[in-house]
Amino acid sequence: MNTLTIQNVSKTYPNGVKALDNINLTISNGMFGLLGANGAGKSSLMRTIAALQKPSSGTLEFNAIDIIETPQDVRKHLGYLPQEFGVYPKISAQKLLDHLAILKGILDKKERHEQVEALLHQTNLYQHRKKSVHTFSGGMKQRFGIAQALLANPQLIIVDEPTAGLDPEERYRFLNLLSEIGENVIVVLSTHIVEDIQELCTQMAVLADGKIISKGRPSDLVKSISGKVWSKIIPKVELDDYSDNYQIISTRLIAGETQIRVLSNSQPNPEFKAVTAGLEDYYFTQMFLNQSSKND
Repeated sequence: MNTLTIQNVSKTYPNGVKALDNINLTISNGMFGLLGANGAGKSSLMRTIAALQKPSSGTLEFNAIDIIETPQDVRKHLGYLPQEFGVYPKISAQKLLDHLAILKGILDKKERHEQVEALLHQTNLYQHRKKSVHTFSGGMKQRFGIAQALLANPQLIIVDEPTAGLDPEERYRFLNLLSEIGENVIVVLSTHIVEDIQELCTQMAVLADGKIISKGRPSDLVKSISGKVWSKIIPKVELDDYSDNYQIISTRLIAGETQIRVLSNSQPNPEFKAVTAGLEDYYFTQMFLNQSSKND
């Protein structure tokens, strides 16, 4: 069993921005989802776990290896797919993967060939192996990114916003691939897309303003607001009035009218209908409560 332990981690950049504020997490084998809006601090945390930057304070350990003091030891066990990654413009997928395998320390030619071939098959890229990676579609590039992250059989895999910009078919294919990978290793999935977490992760945390504001099993977190979410269709011009009188966690436009979802322990009034809460409702509830606490 692998274990990633993050204790009291904070990160303040030279420009004064505090990206991480006292983060505490313990993560073991399986898919762990880190959910938050853009700018919440997800990428800063991913880069810190991947030993690409040091925290301002706190400790990080992977299987008792100190990530801050001995980053090179952790990198031997690490696979990383950043939010954006560059590729050489005129090199085939097969040759680039072979080159990256050498950089990861797989020096035996036969072993390297077998691993590159296997990963190209696993990511459904074998038929495209002789094409230049820079000509790939967005989904193919992401699958190539996972292939390079899986070189040398890492025990800790970090993927940062992996499905942003993918069409539904590519997203589904990519999530299936991640799910297969995440059975015997730690996969930390950072995203702002709620469905990615709901479909894949057994544990999750919500990050806002550099802080963990909630963590647990997605099903348990959703259960905590069961029976407390209510819905009503209202004219858009009345939205401000409703905002003054109810705890609106989300709004959406449906056929030209505004649907509001409200957090309340009991039916706000007879015109509101009870709705089955989902992970998106839980996430919006946490964002609402976090914003409310800042305004108090």
